[in-house]
Amino acid sequence: MNTQIARFNMVEQQIRTWQVLDTQVLARLSQLERQWFVPTAYHALAYSDTEIPIGHGEHMLPPRVDARLLQDLGLQAHEHVLEIGTGTGYLTALLALSCAHVTSLECHADLLAQAQQHLQRADIHNVRLLINQGMPQQLPAASFDAVVLGGSVACVPAELLALLKPAGRLLAVVGDEPMMQTTLVQRQTDGTGHSRVLWDVVIPRLHGFAQTPAFHF
Repeated sequence: MNTQIARFNMVEQQIRTWQVLDTQVLARLSQLERQWFVPTAYHALAYSDTEIPIGHGEHMLPPRVDARLLQDLGLQAHEHVLEIGTGTGYLTALLALSCAHVTSLECHADLLAQAQQHLQRADIHNVRLLINQGMPQQLPAASFDAVVLGGSVACVPAELLALLKPAGRLLAVVGDEPMMQTTLVQRQTDGTGHSRVLWDVVIPRLHGFAQTPAFHF
């Protein structure tokens, strides 16, 4: 496989056509070797528009979904980001290329170890990887400019808003099959959140969050 051509086709045929037009986002996707983050058995699918199994019932999201999430976060170079659900580290790497620092949480130790290797191979070092099951318990309040969830949840956990700085934002895919919606929540000065639905997509559940009580906006 000619990865340079495959990456070009992924960007032009999958990502641009999914309303991802931010030039910086497209540049990140064009420069990052996605096959480095894909299990060896699925290297032939590294640039395909499909979910890829990575073990423990987890999947890599299609590239167009990662690209759209990255675009909608609108990250700035100085910002600090919390990612929940590291997986293989591909979205982690895209985030890290777009901001000052990423803290990423993963509930499976073997996936976390693999993600660390993948990030090192990509020469990405502004990431802290932590093992964590479900809701973060020991992270300081108001320490992140943005939070992104790497899988779907039935509802947005209210506790995550406390991790955002004032005016920080959280991006999550919310709902139940067959109807899920990518939702952007911005923290208000009083600690509540203002939510806005952006686009529809169905992705696998984020482990440890399916039964979290709803936050009512």
